Amino acid sequence: MSRPDAAEPEPSPSVRLPAPLVAIRGLSKSFGPVRANQDIDLDVRAGENHALLGENGAGKSTLVKMLYGLLQPSAGEILWQGRPVVLDTPETARSLGIGMVFQHFSLFENLTVSENIALVLPPERQSRLDARIGGLSERYGLKLAPARPVWSLSAGERQRIEIARCLLQDPKLMILDEPTSVLTPQESESLFRILDQLKAEGRALLYISHRLDDVRRLCERATILRGGKVVGTCDPRAETARSMAAQMVGAQIAEVSARHATPGAERFAAVGLSLPAPGLHATALKGVDLAVRGGEVLGIAGVAGNGQDELFAALSGERLAAAPGQIRIDGAPAGRDGVTARRRRGAAFVPEERNGHAAVPGFALSDNLVLSRHATGEVSRGGFLLGRAARAIARKVVESFDVRVGAPDPAARTLSGGNLQKFVVGREILREPGVLVVNQPTWGVDALAGAAIHQAILDLAGRGSAVVIISQDLDELFRLCDRLCVIHAGSLSPATPTAATSRDDVGLRMAGTEVASATAHAH
Repeated sequence: MSRPDAAEPEPSPSVRLPAPLVAIRGLSKSFGPVRANQDIDLDVRAGENHALLGENGAGKSTLVKMLYGLLQPSAGEILWQGRPVVLDTPETARSLGIGMVFQHFSLFENLTVSENIALVLPPERQSRLDARIGGLSERYGLKLAPARPVWSLSAGERQRIEIARCLLQDPKLMILDEPTSVLTPQESESLFRILDQLKAEGRALLYISHRLDDVRRLCERATILRGGKVVGTCDPRAETARSMAAQMVGAQIAEVSARHATPGAERFAAVGLSLPAPGLHATALKGVDLAVRGGEVLGIAGVAGNGQDELFAALSGERLAAAPGQIRIDGAPAGRDGVTARRRRGAAFVPEERNGHAAVPGFALSDNLVLSRHATGEVSRGGFLLGRAARAIARKVVESFDVRVGAPDPAARTLSGGNLQKFVVGREILREPGVLVVNQPTWGVDALAGAAIHQAILDLAGRGSAVVIISQDLDELFRLCDRLCVIHAGSLSPATPTAATSRDDVGLRMAGTEVASATAHAH
């Protein structure tokens, strides 16, 4: 890893590097007393795939928002092809040749592919735009059908729309923020082939991802941010994912150690669980069967939008089953019990959305703890925890899970995403529940926080709890789970021993393709 303050060796004439397409010099951004970026220097050259790495809160998003004209710097300058520029709006950035594909899709469900693309382009005849989309699809293998409504598309197909919208503006530099976070392995590889082709055409790529193996596959240079500053650069191809993660956080990432528990009796089950779709674009559940024993971790993989949220709501009691016996907790029927009654039976739940679902942003951590603990036996006056007791338990969660806070009992909204996730997971695990159901446990969380959450989940299972993990991250599922299911269009596949399947098999099932192998139907 090279140090930012080290002198760059002067290249020989035979290997002299081309001038940067974009150069950032001394760029800083402050929000009141908080310095999100400080004296950032960064070069990206034409035809280069350049990664921007850092843990949650390192300043990556702030930096690329300045590069795309969404934020204005407090100090420093941006040079485009050697000339200083002021990127006062995204339109200015796009006019120069800077495009951005955001992590969260900005698409209208009820509009077609073509109509969504038209929203960001100058007006032109629909037939001409459809022809351009067709040409782009053929050139890059994007496989877009202009007339299809967005609601009918998979996550990978929606990603292609975002890329097509960017490419139709003919960018010289593309910024991609977590582009593989909701893709199957096959869809990710298809995306990489497109990005390889763009590189061959001389386009530059600035790539943000927590998936460091993807960075190693795609990028030849990486700039690493920590605490809003550049702390070094590296060649990802010469690094391991662990070594890059250590550079990002300034410490070695501890290996997640396996538990040593013999699975016990069944502790949690769903039997023939079917529920209608709760909304127009929601997914119905169709005869879901699962069973988890004490000491076991069951993983549920799937592409976003295939019923994960609906399944979590049914398992947690936010939606009730048709019959009591369709959900069992420690052998007792619980299908008609709500969340509070299921918690009283020893179950705990961590939803995907931490702000607004798992925690009330404006409430203090202790008040958020009361919301999930008031029914668990830790009672005081009137069935609720007293403030002093709640604050003591919240402090224990903060200390046990290394939650970084700026005040003794701060509001949930003041925590970074990774720290709030650690608090929410820790709040449930410290109850020592017999059953834990967690949806996307490390969504948007950096490597250090992710490793801490993974270890806590495995330790809980090692103490005899049954754990269900719903996740789009196959690396996470293969690392943690004893058995794997796949949810597709509201149906759950039979559970397969993790050791008897592969990422490709699971990826095919995530895409709705049956795997023609004996292991596909193993229990």
